[in-house]
Amino acid sequence: MSDENITNVPDQKGAGLQVLVVDDSAMVRLVMQSILTTDRRISVKTAADPLSAWAKMQKHPPDVVITDLEMPRMDGLTFIRKIMLERPTPVVVCSGLAAHGTEHALRALEEGAVEVITKPKVGVREFLHESAVILLDAVWSASQAQIRPRPLAVMPRLTADAVLSRKGKSHMSAATNGVIAVGASTGGTEALRVFLTALPTDSPPIVIVQHMPEVFTRAFAERLNRECSVEVEEARNGDRLQTGRALIAPGNRHMLVNRDGEELFIQVIDGPLVSRHRPSVDVLFRSVAISIGPTAVGVIMTGMGDDGAQGLSEMKEAGATTIAQDEATCIVFGMPKEAISRGAVDVVVPLDHIASTALKAQNLNAQSKKVQSESAATRDGRESARARGSTSSRS
Repeated sequence: MSDENITNVPDQKGAGLQVLVVDDSAMVRLVMQSILTTDRRISVKTAADPLSAWAKMQKHPPDVVITDLEMPRMDGLTFIRKIMLERPTPVVVCSGLAAHGTEHALRALEEGAVEVITKPKVGVREFLHESAVILLDAVWSASQAQIRPRPLAVMPRLTADAVLSRKGKSHMSAATNGVIAVGASTGGTEALRVFLTALPTDSPPIVIVQHMPEVFTRAFAERLNRECSVEVEEARNGDRLQTGRALIAPGNRHMLVNRDGEELFIQVIDGPLVSRHRPSVDVLFRSVAISIGPTAVGVIMTGMGDDGAQGLSEMKEAGATTIAQDEATCIVFGMPKEAISRGAVDVVVPLDHIASTALKAQNLNAQSKKVQSESAATRDGRESARARGSTSSRS
């Protein structure tokens, strides 16, 4: 079967989605085509390299491009830059799990790709089933993305800090007063960068679920750590939540926050897809609602679907402050919209206001807890004094 013939007739009852799959492996093209065409609204064309793909794009512009990064005749990053410059189209990166590919995949997101997924493995029924869910979700999510013109990169004016830090990041202490919990999906890599780089070193602990495959999350965290004042790491089972530290859920694992007395720690577990995802925002938010309650802040960012909406509602019911990214700054206004429609959101703000809004809410929570603690201490003191007075009068 030739690449030209790998197509599917869209279901006339639904809007047809034109997808172009670009990969130098015939087996990968065939597997991805077989998965995508289970949805009869999708029509698939394939190409073995970017130059062949570009020629097809001129004749039949696709709605979404799925591309590998290491291919003959033109590398994937150059291909993505060309697409964004000359024919802006939503791009989904489909890459393996090798460390080399991981760094390139993150660069692809910076160049304008909207999603990163792993290549489907052949021959494992369960994996193929999950790959179908993830691949189809990624394609439909990408089709709704608002592709904005990419600004020309401006080289920053560097100081001596680029060679030798004037002072290190602040020492992190155990957190007892609250947490900022964040969930994001499509477009979230850039949204999280904007959010985290705006946080100071003494920020409360941050826990994050970004829908992203395993291995990619570690490289993503390492890259953010180089740019942010707070420490950014991929979460590990048993990690303690600490001031000035952000933990990102590892790909393909659920992340929960648990409490051991005044100490908060991370639990990383396996489990089924929840709200069609692993890690799931709903799982994280629920654990925060249970373990932290009113001193937490929940943030839901750009992404397709409804993962996080239920969990954010549970956080609000537990007394937490809840924040959603506004439609104008979302790549896909899906998850925030669903949370808003459920009444789970206290305030809706643009992306560049989320950090300050979350910090202000966290400060108010801490002050409220201090007032409650002082009131309780005063009440206990009065009761103790009354008890002593009663004892003295009886004497």
